[in-house]
Amino acid sequence: MAALPVVSGRDAVKAFERLGWTVARQNSSHIIMVHPDQNATLSIPDHHEVARGTLRSLIRHANLTVDEFVAVL
Repeated sequence: MAALPVVSGRDAVKAFERLGWTVARQNSSHIIMVHPDQNATLSIPDHHEVARGTLRSLIRHANLTVDEFVAVL
């Protein structure tokens, strides 16, 4: 298993976009992303560093593994 890196909110958005997620809107300091094949939304904080627990939760909600996410960074 790959170690979970520390990434910014913008870098996380770019990685999820490569995995098929699209930006639906931005609400204050959070970027909301949707996927056409999944009935879920991701709320990514637009911070300099996303907390590792938050990032791990986002990856889990996107039905991905850490290895799949790290591969597209």
